[in-house]
Amino acid sequence: MASPSAGPAELGFVEAVPSWRLRSEQFPSKVGGRPAWLSAAGLPGPPELACPLCGRPMAFLLQVYAPLPGRADAFHRCLFLFCCRTPPCCCGLRVFRNQLPRRNDFYSYEPPSEDPPSETGESVHLQLKSGAHLCRVCGCSGPKRCSRCHKAHYCSKEHQSLDWRLGHKQACAQTDNLDSTVPDHDFLFPEFEIVIETEDEIMPEVVERDDESEIIGTMGEAHEEELESMAKHESREDRIFQKFKTKTSLEPEQILRYGRGIAPLWISGENIPQEKDIPDCPCGAKRLFEFQVMPQLLNYLKADRLGRSVDWGVLAIFTCAESCRLGIGYTEEFVWKQDITDAA
Repeated sequence: MASPSAGPAELGFVEAVPSWRLRSEQFPSKVGGRPAWLSAAGLPGPPELACPLCGRPMAFLLQVYAPLPGRADAFHRCLFLFCCRTPPCCCGLRVFRNQLPRRNDFYSYEPPSEDPPSETGESVHLQLKSGAHLCRVCGCSGPKRCSRCHKAHYCSKEHQSLDWRLGHKQACAQTDNLDSTVPDHDFLFPEFEIVIETEDEIMPEVVERDDESEIIGTMGEAHEEELESMAKHESREDRIFQKFKTKTSLEPEQILRYGRGIAPLWISGENIPQEKDIPDCPCGAKRLFEFQVMPQLLNYLKADRLGRSVDWGVLAIFTCAESCRLGIGYTEEFVWKQDITDAA
């Protein structure tokens, strides 16, 4: 994914692919499943991946592979987005950035192979090259472990209890084959690759013509007093929502828009952040817009439940303008949520 960008946005679409394509060594952009961590060291711990509102462990939502051309220290660079999916909260969001030079302790200097690996097993990889263990439920840092087998690792008591109920109680003695006995905990989102295409530019006159034809079509059926009422209610919010609909109508399946430094495509005129609302990076640099998650992604998450579930209009991700040097660790960036209700 190219960056920085002053031109058209790059659009992301979901695509089902073999699971090996979504492993860390393939440097994927992807939705759902477990994180394909970039650096195998310095992972965010359970406190960093707890919902800032309810305190429960968050679920991995997606990651975007976004290296910076010309930056040796960011030859590999990835952004990881997490969200709370625990009712009745379903509100917390956190995003982390990690970057590595081309020559590092975890990956080959050469590009990854396009051929599938020789082993075809689907067992879950729950230990990184650094030796760090991952939670059997969510795939995040797992500093806790089962007190009986000492082999199963977890991020929290909640996930240990969930795994125990769903099969580890029986599998605990089978310590040599634990990775192949990981049950479906109904916690992870469905997994897809994010494939990228560059957005075709929509000429302003085309947008204006579309808007005009819509108005003319309405005028033929409206009474004079109705037209007067429509004119009075013409607003900035209407124009912003119309722009959102027009820009997304040509590619209605887009789930992500990427463009480091470009303007976000808001769904509403309400709850648009001002510069003062975007905190500076701890290094002192400003943060700039990098990508946004579109509401279309919700169609693929199978997150609907009775009661409250994850929901948004736009998730806008802002990252350090300097993409500051972090060693091999992960640093938290900033996410702004604009709800669909803001567009009502």
